Amino acid sequence: MQRDPIKVAIVDDHTLFRNGVAGLMNEFPEIDVLFEGANGQQLQMLLQKHPLPDVILMDINMPVIDGYTATAWLKANHPTVKVLALSMFEDDKAVLKMIRSGACGYVLKEASPLELLEAIKTVDLKGVYINELVTGKLMRSVRNPSEDAGLTAKETEFLKLCCSELTYKEMADQLFVSPRTVDNYRESLFLKLRLKSRSGLILFAIQNEIFKF
Repeated sequence: MQRDPIKVAIVDDHTLFRNGVAGLMNEFPEIDVLFEGANGQQLQMLLQKHPLPDVILMDINMPVIDGYTATAWLKANHPTVKVLALSMFEDDKAVLKMIRSGACGYVLKEASPLELLEAIKTVDLKGVYINELVTGKLMRSVRNPSEDAGLTAKETEFLKLCCSELTYKEMADQLFVSPRTVDNYRESLFLKLRLKSRSGLILFAIQNEIFKF
């Protein structure tokens, strides 16, 4: 059964770039670009006139309302809309701040059309898009988790290792436990946090500031 096209909006203050991305994405039958906006304020107004998009491609540096603020506003007011950051910045602070604001993934503007298409499809299907850029910017040390999260010390250490490139077996070796114990940590976190994937665990760790530089 063929799925309906993914409804996409593009928010970027550079008109030529925004129009170009819209044109390229509309070439793919899987994508339907609903509208374009120049900043977060325009986005808020356009959302009153159009159906809710499934995915919004969001720039960071924009006048009036920037990408961080617009993304946080969307998370609070339209939590079903997924934000995919599309920016020229690849420094740690920009990537992590955008994800903490509520973005589900981060793609550089130098990405190819096919890479961007794959990111949109992944975010729409799985809710997150974790690529090498994001994993490479993950925080290097762990702080105490909040009591609200209800994580044990072992679960927190496991969550830190999830943000690395280690396999689950390698995590078990590093934690000096059996692979079965690592499976238990994973399943416990899935249950506590209502998540279903390792990518979800990574995004939870970033968005809730369980990790820091």
